[in-house]
Amino acid sequence: MARINLVLSSYAQIYLVGLIAILLAIVLQLFLSTAIEPTGGNITEIRTETAPNDTAGQHEAQAGNITELNIEGYSTTQSWQGYFGNITGTIQLADASSDVLYNWSLADPEGEVYASANETISWSNIQCLNFTSTGTRAGGETPGGTSLFGTNLSQLEAEYSINSSDVDGVNETFSDSNSHVAFYSANLEFEAGECVSADIFDNSGKSTDGNFEEVLLYEPTTASVIFTALIEPGSVAGYDGQDYDFEMLVLEDGHGADIDTTTYFFFVELE
Repeated sequence: MARINLVLSSYAQIYLVGLIAILLAIVLQLFLSTAIEPTGGNITEIRTETAPNDTAGQHEAQAGNITELNIEGYSTTQSWQGYFGNITGTIQLADASSDVLYNWSLADPEGEVYASANETISWSNIQCLNFTSTGTRAGGETPGGTSLFGTNLSQLEAEYSINSSDVDGVNETFSDSNSHVAFYSANLEFEAGECVSADIFDNSGKSTDGNFEEVLLYEPTTASVIFTALIEPGSVAGYDGQDYDFEMLVLEDGHGADIDTTTYFFFVELE
């Protein structure tokens, strides 16, 4: 009888271990299925402007003279579109039908604004874009890390007709020594300075105090470049002296005879 009880006890232990494994798998699945991801952001366009052409300077030419001139001029970039503005929204508890059980209004939202030319992003796979990745788009990428095989600098610039010597190229713009603060995106942690970054101008010009930081992220499943503005915790005086929650740049090819537009899809993640 003792031998039979021992065998039954062993089976009971095996059953218990199996049951625990199943329960852990269910909990893990629930966690994965409810991981926080950026959601589509509703957009209201306030204004769109571009710099005016300067008035032509003049000088009276006279036969027989030679004249030394210093000429100062500006040209509008043919590679970038700028966005800026404010964020409103809430953190909420809702079901799959968007019926809200409870929400919390955000007076000073934190988080990120994302813009990508791809509407479908696998957020659980995002990583830092790497200017020197292989460009082969092979496997082995690590979510939350830095891309090793995805789109690289030369491929990205070629896509938007940017020459490597252009002063407004991608690496000339995102050149701030990976100086951004730490942030979380889709439950993935990005440490301070992990991604290439740019400091967009505040009211004093090029920011050196961490205002209006933007980083470049990459999603290997869809080969998507994601322009990511870190939301200011409390509005900050922007490039024109007005208070904004974010400022960002996105790529757009306006070189030569190219007058086509690029559609960007906006996502937001609030904290």
